[in-house]
Amino acid sequence: MAVVDVSEALKSLASTMESIEAVIDLDKMRADIAQLEEQAAAPTLWDDPESAQQVTSRLSLLQGQLRKVEELHGRIEDLEVLFELAEAESDADARREAEDELASVRKSVDELEVRTLLSGEYDPREAMISIRAEAGGVDAADFAEQLQRMYLRWAERKGYPTEILDTSYAEEAGIKSTTFTVKAPYAYGTLSVEQGTHRMVRISPFDNQGRRQTSFAGVEVLPVVEQTDHIEVPENEIRVDVFRSSGPGGQSVNTTDSAVRITHLPTGIVVSCQNEKSQIQNRAAAMRVLQSRLLAHQRAAEQAKMDALKGDGGNSWGNQMRSYVLQPYQMVKDLRTEHEVGNPQGVLDGDIDDFLEAGIRWRKQHEK
Repeated sequence: MAVVDVSEALKSLASTMESIEAVIDLDKMRADIAQLEEQAAAPTLWDDPESAQQVTSRLSLLQGQLRKVEELHGRIEDLEVLFELAEAESDADARREAEDELASVRKSVDELEVRTLLSGEYDPREAMISIRAEAGGVDAADFAEQLQRMYLRWAERKGYPTEILDTSYAEEAGIKSTTFTVKAPYAYGTLSVEQGTHRMVRISPFDNQGRRQTSFAGVEVLPVVEQTDHIEVPENEIRVDVFRSSGPGGQSVNTTDSAVRITHLPTGIVVSCQNEKSQIQNRAAAMRVLQSRLLAHQRAAEQAKMDALKGDGGNSWGNQMRSYVLQPYQMVKDLRTEHEVGNPQGVLDGDIDDFLEAGIRWRKQHEK
């Protein structure tokens, strides 16, 4: 890397950080932190546990964002010193270390820049993901299970807690459907670009003639409902059914009817939960899923009205959004952003950050 390249790289990083800080508004962030710290120190804070949880969660989120910005500032300033020392001493090893740090800082700045693009009303929330097998028979069920593993591995790499609420296993292999949550700030904003139909092309391991099979799975991403959403579900608008939960292949069948299925009569939305040990716990979890679906239903109705007023017919980017090709060649390609990689196994193991970033940038451009 030539000296002029280093100079330009550092100048570019500094410029990007200025843009990020303008969007974040550091002065307002510091003022909000001070106000939240005052609220958190109040002796009556935990008199209202729900309000206290909101205050402490918001405070932790803002403190983490401010700390990240300040740390990146320091690292960018240190970079200039590192390169100057390496140059002055003609130290090749020091130069390589400085270049590695430059690449690391650039990656961190890019990630922070993407976070600033998540400005939607529900983007800061935790995510609820539902995956269902679509066309393709047993291959589709197997693909749906691979997608579930992909997102769970991604969350595990990030250190994000997850909770599986419901899984319906297919008879031969894989799953018919699953619903789980990713409990991290901005999980919804980040993962919402994954919504749509995913397609896999491969030699089917379930076909004794070794033929190529195309299968499909649908991914739905919802924001987790919070108390401030006021999604009321009157008892007379739901039907609750209980049944015995079971694991794959009919194993681990419960001896009690602990699984719960809730049908919302006005909309026809059906949700279920069977992963908790008691019927009461499963009902509570199923109600959380139903509230998130009703929130999404409400948002979709509002968006449809806006689209009708704009006369653009809505936006359909959520369908057919990514292809995973294992045969006759190896490639994963996002059909919206054109981003592609030649390592499907890495992607299915949870290496999806580049796809998420490309999707977030693509969405922001199409919102303008």
